[in-house]
Amino acid sequence: MIYIAYVLIALLITLPITTPGFYSRKNLPGVLPCLLLATASWFLGRLLPIAGGAVIAILLGMLTGNLWKYPETFDEGITATSKKVLQTAIVLFGFQMNINHVSAIGGRVVALILTVIAIAALVAFAAGKALGASRNERILIGVGTAICGGSAIAAAAPVVKADDREVATAISTIFLFNVLAVFIFPLLGHIMSMSDLRFGMWSGSAINDTSSVVAAAFSYSGEAGNTAVIVKLTRTLMIVPATFILALLQAKKEGGAGSFKVAKVFPWFVAAFLAAGVINSFSIIPAEASAFWGNMGRFCIMMAMAAIGLKTDFKKLIRQGRRSILLGLCCSVSVAVVSFFMLVMMGE
Repeated sequence: MIYIAYVLIALLITLPITTPGFYSRKNLPGVLPCLLLATASWFLGRLLPIAGGAVIAILLGMLTGNLWKYPETFDEGITATSKKVLQTAIVLFGFQMNINHVSAIGGRVVALILTVIAIAALVAFAAGKALGASRNERILIGVGTAICGGSAIAAAAPVVKADDREVATAISTIFLFNVLAVFIFPLLGHIMSMSDLRFGMWSGSAINDTSSVVAAAFSYSGEAGNTAVIVKLTRTLMIVPATFILALLQAKKEGGAGSFKVAKVFPWFVAAFLAAGVINSFSIIPAEASAFWGNMGRFCIMMAMAAIGLKTDFKKLIRQGRRSILLGLCCSVSVAVVSFFMLVMMGE
């Protein structure tokens, strides 16, 4: 309880700096329910680590928003939380990244990760188009599957200007396959008598969210868990180049090459995320401070997810969700199969 109080106090100081005017009179009514839902999600996430606080936050937000018709005066604050706090969250999340992991795991694993990302992108584009999914749904489910679940979706959403329904649909889809992976991957690993090293690399390169990677890999063995975490964190670093590429594509879509300016489209919050990762990697600030700011980032993501949930029409989401689930299934199966056979060919 004391720790969450520290986080809330730090947010009161940090958010006005990263998002000027955030605690204005017009925003405050909508910010408060997001804070309350995020606080509840923080504690529930510790009780249900497989689900995670971010998923719980969006579910609580959806439940609250569909049972309670909040006043229109809440709209601006909820919108500001879903957009601006999301970017702040990504920056703070960088304090738990370590770029040294890339050199620690070797070139072959980097090649594996890049292949996984390429396959997820191709399948998301082809299968999504065949299923009639929107461009942003294809992008969000693709990056969520390829890189790191909800964090990648959170980073990509403001770049491609995804609306709240698209973000909610993608987060819900990724969550479903995260949960399934926790049970299916260890079972398949035992059936195929996979070594600890191979299973760790497989789960780290093919399961979406970090919490699900940890749950699946450590249930297999401690060695598999340690390997999976290193591979997964290296995948997470791919947020930076992936988001920059998306920014370039978005700029081309909106204005064409003639009006393109790197400074205008570059997602500076992702550059700040990378800077935070460098600070953490070289121990420029104490480990305790990095851990604290990283946890603040997690809390900010919960705030943003709660805001997105509050603005989501649950019935409409269910109605339109079948297409996204099929797309998520195609992406997840493709990534798992390709990752496994690449490991076999590499002799890992």
